[in-house]
Amino acid sequence: MVQSNLSRSRAGVLRGLHFHRDQADYWCFIEGRAFVALVDVRKGSPTEGRAWWQEFDAGSGLRGVYVPPGVAHGFSALTDVALQYVVDRAFTGEDEFGVAYDDPRLAIPWPGQAPVVSERDRSNPSLDEVLAADPPEFRG
Repeated sequence: MVQSNLSRSRAGVLRGLHFHRDQADYWCFIEGRAFVALVDVRKGSPTEGRAWWQEFDAGSGLRGVYVPPGVAHGFSALTDVALQYVVDRAFTGEDEFGVAYDDPRLAIPWPGQAPVVSERDRSNPSLDEVLAADPPEFRG
């Protein structure tokens, strides 16, 4: 890993879904609780297009998750959250893409009724659009 970052989010904030084609992340929640969702967007993967989710709690044994390249990732802060994450490539923005967090095909049961979502994340393309396209179309 070549870079370490700290992200803080208030309760009710939803971040993602983001993915990188060439970068791996390792997330470790150091404060708070979060609902984490991952979606495999790797073409040809046995789990292509499938979503997985899990609650993480910095106060319990389940605190960290490895996110390989080509796996979209996002979280909803259930409480105020501090997320320490390390990456295996320095961030440039050239390898950052997104998938719609609320795509019905994914059926991710995000908690809460009205999450706080950035304009950028609200405008991410559907899973089908991502799987059908090549990279420059979905650059951040």
